[in-house]
Amino acid sequence: MFLKNKQTGDLIEILNVEELFNPNQDAVSGKDQAGQEEQEKASFEKKELIFPSGESLPRCWMDANYTTN
Repeated sequence: MFLKNKQTGDLIEILNVEELFNPNQDAVSGKDQAGQEEQEKASFEKKELIFPSGESLPRCWMDANYTTN
């Protein structure tokens, strides 16, 4: 799965989607897709990521206290 870094506009390949879906984790493992060389694995704050379309991540992925009531 790919997300986009809000600040740089670079695509980030998410290496573990379970981290992304877990609202108790503030960061996810991924690889920046900028440049032509394979980038090293790094940690990215969820609050700095959006979908490539520009949409924000769902609140239930980021807030462990979120309820739909």
